[in-house]
Amino acid sequence: MGYIMELRKQVGTRPLIMTGACVLVLADDSLLLVKRTDNGTWGLPGGSMEPGERLEQAAARELYEETGFTAGPLKLFDVFSGPELYYKYPNGDEVYNVVTVYVSAQVEGTAAPDTEEVSELKFFGLEQLPEVINPPDRPIIQAMLARYEEIEGILGRNSTF
Repeated sequence: MGYIMELRKQVGTRPLIMTGACVLVLADDSLLLVKRTDNGTWGLPGGSMEPGERLEQAAARELYEETGFTAGPLKLFDVFSGPELYYKYPNGDEVYNVVTVYVSAQVEGTAAPDTEEVSELKFFGLEQLPEVINPPDRPIIQAMLARYEEIEGILGRNSTF
């Protein structure tokens, strides 16, 4: 998040349009979520794009940085934006997120949460998702649940949910 931190030195907490990416890691009808240290909510592994980086690279990098997992093939799910992706961080920074969402059914590596950003990571059954979800991730997770059969098709498998 070097670029955003540098930009914040110039603009303070004013609202920014922040382009980023995240990964819906789905395995056995479970979703990988990370517990954020900044607000204590559960959210999707992801974050902002750095200058010159492709969105898919940002998604894979953020997944690795936050979880220790290396992504298998990433498939594009959708792009989310709008007022429901507005967020005011606990420190007062405001953003309007534009999030490119990828799905993956495979990760490799050992779980190793980045303790600065993530206190815990866990796979949750799709019917047992936690109640306290990071606000900008809620519309993405709701879309994932509503369009699960489509995601199964993107991943090339049959839905069992």
